[in-house]
Amino acid sequence: QVQLVESGGGLVQAGGSLRLSCATRATIFSISNMGWYRQAPGKQRELVAAITNIGNTNYADSVKGRFTISRDNAKNTVYLQMNSLKPEDTADYYCNARSTWSKGYNYWGQGTQVTVSS
Repeated sequence: QVQLVESGGGLVQAGGSLRLSCATRATIFSISNMGWYRQAPGKQRELVAAITNIGNTNYADSVKGRFTISRDNAKNTVYLQMNSLKPEDTADYYCNARSTWSKGYNYWGQGTQVTVSS
Protein backbone atom coordinates (compact mmCIF):
# COMPACT_ATOMS: atom_id res chain seq x y z
CA GLN A 1 0.00 0.00 0.00
CA VAL A 2 1.30 3.41 -0.98
CA GLN A 3 1.20 6.08 1.70
CA LEU A 4 0.06 9.61 0.97
CA VAL A 5 1.01 12.00 3.76
CA GLU A 6 -1.15 15.10 4.00
CA SER A 7 -0.61 18.23 6.04
CA GLY A 8 -1.74 21.83 6.27
CA GLY A 9 -5.34 21.67 7.41
CA GLY A 10 -6.69 23.72 10.26
CA LEU A 11 -9.05 26.43 11.38
CA VAL A 12 -9.18 29.72 9.52
CA GLN A 13 -11.54 32.66 9.30
CA ALA A 14 -13.55 33.35 6.20
CA GLY A 15 -11.43 35.19 3.66
CA GLY A 16 -8.26 33.56 4.90
CA SER A 17 -5.87 31.15 3.25
CA LEU A 18 -4.46 27.69 3.81
CA ARG A 19 -2.07 25.49 1.88
CA LEU A 20 -2.45 21.74 1.89
CA SER A 21 0.44 19.44 1.06
CA CYS A 22 0.53 15.78 0.11
CA ALA A 23 3.72 13.78 -0.28
CA THR A 24 4.31 10.27 -1.52
CA ARG A 25 7.17 8.18 -2.78
CA ALA A 26 8.94 9.18 -5.96
CA THR A 27 8.24 6.03 -7.94
CA ILE A 28 4.51 6.67 -7.65
CA PHE A 29 4.38 10.44 -7.75
CA SER A 30 6.14 10.94 -11.06
CA ILE A 31 3.71 8.74 -12.97
CA SER A 32 0.51 9.68 -11.15
CA ASN A 33 -2.33 12.04 -11.75
CA MET A 34 -2.86 13.77 -8.41
CA GLY A 35 -6.02 15.25 -6.98
CA TRP A 36 -7.63 16.81 -3.96
CA TYR A 37 -11.12 15.79 -2.95
CA ARG A 38 -13.24 16.94 -0.05
CA GLN A 39 -16.12 15.57 1.94
CA ALA A 40 -18.35 17.69 4.13
CA PRO A 41 -20.54 16.12 6.82
CA GLY A 42 -23.55 14.43 5.27
CA LYS A 43 -22.30 14.97 1.74
CA GLN A 44 -20.57 12.89 -0.88
CA ARG A 45 -16.89 13.18 -1.56
CA GLU A 46 -16.27 15.58 -4.45
CA LEU A 47 -13.35 16.53 -6.62
CA VAL A 48 -11.84 19.90 -5.76
CA ALA A 49 -8.86 20.04 -8.10
CA ALA A 50 -6.66 17.70 -10.08
CA ILE A 51 -3.34 17.85 -11.87
CA THR A 52 -2.03 15.34 -14.36
CA ASN A 53 1.49 13.95 -14.39
CA ILE A 54 2.34 16.54 -17.07
CA GLY A 55 0.78 19.47 -15.26
CA ASN A 56 -2.67 19.90 -16.76
CA THR A 57 -5.17 21.07 -14.17
CA ASN A 58 -8.89 21.16 -13.64
CA TYR A 59 -11.04 22.58 -10.85
CA ALA A 60 -14.51 22.34 -9.44
CA ASP A 61 -16.55 25.37 -10.43
CA SER A 62 -16.99 26.28 -6.77
CA VAL A 63 -13.26 26.85 -6.25
CA LYS A 64 -12.16 28.29 -9.59
CA GLY A 65 -10.26 31.51 -9.10
CA ARG A 66 -9.70 30.83 -5.40
CA PHE A 67 -7.80 27.52 -5.24
CA THR A 68 -4.64 26.52 -7.07
CA ILE A 69 -3.26 23.00 -7.39
CA SER A 70 0.42 22.51 -8.16
CA ARG A 71 3.02 19.79 -7.97
CA ASP A 72 6.71 19.78 -7.17
CA ASN A 73 8.19 16.74 -8.84
CA ALA A 74 11.52 17.21 -7.09
CA LYS A 75 9.80 16.93 -3.70
CA ASN A 76 7.17 14.37 -4.75
CA THR A 77 4.55 16.69 -3.34
CA VAL A 78 1.28 18.13 -4.54
CA TYR A 79 -0.12 21.32 -3.07
CA LEU A 80 -3.51 22.96 -2.83
CA GLN A 81 -3.33 26.68 -2.20
CA MET A 82 -6.70 27.84 -0.92
CA ASN A 83 -7.45 31.56 -0.85
CA SER A 84 -10.58 33.54 -0.06
CA LEU A 85 -11.89 30.64 1.96
CA LYS A 86 -15.60 30.43 2.67
CA PRO A 87 -17.50 28.56 5.39
CA GLU A 88 -18.83 26.23 2.70
CA ASP A 89 -15.24 25.08 2.07
CA THR A 90 -15.31 23.39 5.46
CA ALA A 91 -14.68 19.67 4.93
CA ASP A 92 -12.20 16.87 5.25
CA TYR A 93 -9.76 17.13 2.35
CA TYR A 94 -8.25 14.00 0.83
CA CYS A 95 -5.26 13.59 -1.42
CA ASN A 96 -5.53 11.10 -4.27
CA ALA A 97 -2.95 9.47 -6.50
CA ARG A 98 -4.21 7.69 -9.56
CA SER A 99 -2.48 5.87 -12.38
CA THR A 100 -2.45 7.53 -15.79
CA TRP A 101 -3.86 4.35 -17.33
CA SER A 102 -7.35 2.99 -16.81
CA LYS A 103 -7.97 0.29 -14.20
CA GLY A 104 -4.66 1.00 -12.52
CA TYR A 105 -4.01 2.05 -8.95
CA ASN A 106 -5.99 4.56 -6.93
CA TYR A 107 -4.58 5.60 -3.57
CA TRP A 108 -5.99 7.89 -0.89
CA GLY A 109 -4.53 9.86 1.97
CA GLN A 110 -5.97 9.78 5.46
CA GLY A 111 -7.57 13.22 5.14
CA THR A 112 -6.95 16.58 6.73
CA GLN A 113 -9.64 18.75 8.22
CA VAL A 114 -10.29 22.29 7.05
CA THR A 115 -12.67 24.45 9.04
CA VAL A 116 -13.61 27.95 7.90
CA SER A 117 -15.37 30.10 10.46
CA SER A 118 -17.71 32.90 9.48
